[in-house]
Amino acid sequence: MSSFISDHEYRTGASRIVVRLVHAVTLLLLVLFGLGPLFWMLKGALTSPAEMAADPLALWPQDPRWENFGIALGQLQVGSYLMNTLWVVIGSWAVQLIVAVTAGYALSVLRPRFGGVVYAAILATMFVPYTVSMVSLFMTVVDLPLLHVNLANTYWAIWLPAGANAFNVLLAKNFFDTLPRELFEAARVDGASTWTILWRIAMPLSRPILAVVSLLAITHAWKDFIWPLVVLTEPSRQPISVALVNLAPQAPQDVLIATMLMALLPPVVLFLFFQKQIVAGLGFTGLKG
Repeated sequence: MSSFISDHEYRTGASRIVVRLVHAVTLLLLVLFGLGPLFWMLKGALTSPAEMAADPLALWPQDPRWENFGIALGQLQVGSYLMNTLWVVIGSWAVQLIVAVTAGYALSVLRPRFGGVVYAAILATMFVPYTVSMVSLFMTVVDLPLLHVNLANTYWAIWLPAGANAFNVLLAKNFFDTLPRELFEAARVDGASTWTILWRIAMPLSRPILAVVSLLAITHAWKDFIWPLVVLTEPSRQPISVALVNLAPQAPQDVLIATMLMALLPPVVLFLFFQKQIVAGLGFTGLKG
């Protein structure tokens, strides 16, 4: 039953009660630590600034102001900013998923002649701080090599650089390394092409790692602030992470917290719906915490 007590000790009434009590207390603490900040944010979104100043530690406002969410959507145009964020997330997620799967598949299954050198070069980019490469990345975006196209103030300036994520390639390659190579060799004997093996064999087996890469891509794109602030100077195109900074000086405190809550809920809900796939993928990749 447990590494702390033997099965015989667990069968006794006192030991079973103690173990179940410890489990219940641990579960309660985890729920408080997980849901406590969300509840406190909800309480702040429904509490007027005057009531918040008078009794900041109250568990619930005396006069909840549910209309703050409507004010945030209407007057502050939070809906349009959330839609901009959705476009940023969808494009970044698609580009990162395509690059991670194809690169990981090529390095792990196809194994080209200079694959080791390419893989080492990809991993080397993980040691370069993001702020160091930002200037060169911006110069590339404003004058795309060969095409000489300016991608500033377009979502392509966020989507394309998002694909250069070495960590996702590392995860995908490590996962493909765990798949039995006999499957791919048997498919080649049967005359399957490279793309057929990827689409018909590798992809159906890769749902756990696809869930992990998707979660990392979506959460990073949803909360990214610096790069969208640099390349998207038009307010009508900015995501919610950038818009919150501009809305903070002009929005009341309770309406601003309601806006922050609406910006926080989508990734939380996404994780709740796909937590089984995500946990399974983390088990395959060996990530902890």
